[in-house]
Amino acid sequence: MSNISLIIEERAADIGNFMVGRLLPFKQKRAVGPFVFIDHMGPAALNDHENLDVPPHPHIGLSTLTYLFEGSIMHKDSIGSEVEIKPGAVNWMTAGKGVVHSERTPEYLRNSDKHLHGLQIWVALPKSLENSDPSFTHIDADKIPQWNEDGLEIKLIAGKAFGKESPVPVHSNLYFIEIKSSKAQKVNIGKDLFGESALYILEGNVKSEGNQYNPKQILIAKDSSLCQFEMDKNSTVYIFGGEPFPEERYINWNFVSSDKEVLRQARQDWIDKKFPKVPGDDGYVPYPTFKLK
Repeated sequence: MSNISLIIEERAADIGNFMVGRLLPFKQKRAVGPFVFIDHMGPAALNDHENLDVPPHPHIGLSTLTYLFEGSIMHKDSIGSEVEIKPGAVNWMTAGKGVVHSERTPEYLRNSDKHLHGLQIWVALPKSLENSDPSFTHIDADKIPQWNEDGLEIKLIAGKAFGKESPVPVHSNLYFIEIKSSKAQKVNIGKDLFGESALYILEGNVKSEGNQYNPKQILIAKDSSLCQFEMDKNSTVYIFGGEPFPEERYINWNFVSSDKEVLRQARQDWIDKKFPKVPGDDGYVPYPTFKLK
């Protein structure tokens, strides 16, 4: 009996001046544990007049996790943070009751050729923290737990697993894991996982129960404790999940909440420009023209 309950194919999405591959949410699976949104950004080759420019935009009720494989992004937010995100580091911003941030190509790269590739993730907050004060943490790449095990390179980017804990200050029981293979081999990590679990194939191939799966696919497990698969040589996968919340989470644009009325108020506050400003960045992303259900 297969342990794979659903296969999600990456779908193209437009985030302004940049195309991404959307992985979550999906109509048949809105969340995996507390993970409610994942975009695969790139890989993109940008020439000397092409840059990433996502002007100031708001969030509530979630934490954002930005993780780059290649390139650089300058993060600025309404808390006053101004940090360049580089490959392997983790940008963790908790919106709580409301935060605004921008994401742009750093000034020193704007007139040169460059590449950009990474993941952007939203993690819903527990109901008790949805209205908390916003916060920001940047964890350098060398602070992320990483180790080699039988030909596998493993990183615990966020959360707890394998008896280890990432320094990223998460707010619920979760894990976000990178595994790279240097040779074809079996991987059996079900005993280290919990809650809901999914596997995203970035490169290479994965085999499970006689079937082969390819890049840009997410495999949703029926039972995380049964998570085992084969990785081809030079493959990279990301495993994420954790304990789901008892309450449903609703998403409207950049807002996440367990209460639809909170989403409506956040929408109106952004339209009325009541959110805090980002120091040094006076751009503005208008609320899109769709109705809140």
